[in-house]
Amino acid sequence: MSDNMLVVSSSPHMRSNESTQRIMRDVIIALLPATFFGIYNFGLDALLVTIISILTCVISEYLFQKVADRRNTVMDLSAVLTGLLLALNLPHTVPFWIPILGGSFAIIIVKQIFGGLGQNFMNPALAARAFLVLSYAEIMTNWQYDGLTTATPLSLLKSGASMPPIQDVFLGNIGGSMGEVSALALLIGAAYLLIRKIITWRIPFLFIGTVLLFAGILGDGFSVNYLAYQLFSGGLILGAFFMATDYSSSPVTPIGQIIFAIGAGLITVLIRLYSGMDEGVSYAILFMNLCVPIIEKYTVPKAFGEGDTYEAK
Repeated sequence: MSDNMLVVSSSPHMRSNESTQRIMRDVIIALLPATFFGIYNFGLDALLVTIISILTCVISEYLFQKVADRRNTVMDLSAVLTGLLLALNLPHTVPFWIPILGGSFAIIIVKQIFGGLGQNFMNPALAARAFLVLSYAEIMTNWQYDGLTTATPLSLLKSGASMPPIQDVFLGNIGGSMGEVSALALLIGAAYLLIRKIITWRIPFLFIGTVLLFAGILGDGFSVNYLAYQLFSGGLILGAFFMATDYSSSPVTPIGQIIFAIGAGLITVLIRLYSGMDEGVSYAILFMNLCVPIIEKYTVPKAFGEGDTYEAK
């Protein structure tokens, strides 16, 4: 076998005493503060989008596995989590066919076609969001708050326009995706995941730290206000704590997680500052998802006597 051959077994590589269902349930619980705030803030439309997204993911998984004659895994709650994450990445103003299309894409195209949970090479909810943004940009960027069309804080920051008070950004009194607007609600959920040891600190903290460092270096400096807007605006907290930490599509080793997080943070800043898009978190995480096999090739410890060829398990 060639010394340069890359052999990586199926994800997730993380070993844990927790069952898949228990892990998924804890992540769902951690997302409830942001979910409830989004529904409170945006009303019935937000609730309906959330319900439709979850139901679509669950039904898509059940039907695909039925047709493909695979073991039914609906009860592991991974499809519920994917539907919830997708809903939190959508504006509450989207027509109801958007979560149906996005949920079907996430489960069938990104997850099940590649073998199901643990075989997907990127986060299904993020991949669906990227697909929807690229296909229906106008619908996916129609932000409203209090019945008025509004810009997100990141778009205002990028254009140099007057910014909303930082406390409004932190609490969620702004326009944006349902699950991105309240940094406070997301941080409550993140604390729960850390306390429960469902995630480790490396990916989220290094991801966020890299964004703040390079936003300061390449952007408008290290003023507290500027960095606070970079931190609390957009999908950084949601992405860092709830999506970049996905077991199936992130590295298992500490050094691999460090490389993954720094890479995602740097790409996020480059997209935010130098592209035509206001936000880059989703694309940064998806790009680093694709790099995980390469990262693990060079960071997974080799068993004694194996030389340069290994299989990550």
